[in-house]
Amino acid sequence: MKRMNTVRLIRPSIEFRDQYLSFYNDWISSGEDIVPWVVDRDPSDFEAMLEFIYSEDSEEKLTHSDWVPHSTYWLIDERDSLVGAVNIRHRLNQKLLNGGGHIGYGIRPSFRRRGYGSAILAQALQIIRQIGVDKVLLVCDKGNNGSEKTIVKQGGIFESEFTEDDGNIVRRFWIDMTIEERR
Repeated sequence: MKRMNTVRLIRPSIEFRDQYLSFYNDWISSGEDIVPWVVDRDPSDFEAMLEFIYSEDSEEKLTHSDWVPHSTYWLIDERDSLVGAVNIRHRLNQKLLNGGGHIGYGIRPSFRRRGYGSAILAQALQIIRQIGVDKVLLVCDKGNNGSEKTIVKQGGIFESEFTEDDGNIVRRFWIDMTIEERR
């Protein structure tokens, strides 16, 4: 297991272009759905992608009435490899309340099962606490045991399941951020 105290969340920037392209291509090669949703955006015009990432990170910048402010961070390891991404929603709308949650994160396929999921979620929870969210909703697809274990390890309490329009079932967990002792 890697030393998780050497990984860090950073704001997306042009300096990490090559690392991001490697991260993105790892997802594309896997054939899996890319998560979080912001990573699915084509990075061939990297500067435009960065502008998109920062385009709605506050209430004042919202241009879509059905969106919420959201912030994206990249998880960098001790060798400055980009190993994960997280999208933090500052509040919930009905769609996110049902099946998206406050935090969406993903670890690139070739870096899984090394503790990065726990590290990215723990650091994202620190950020969302600073934003002022007291109760955080996290969701994962039913059957995604690794993600479910990660959420529970960080204090997630199962509430319910929700069936999305496409028939996918997500499991919903809440984390109380007013509890001082975070794992």
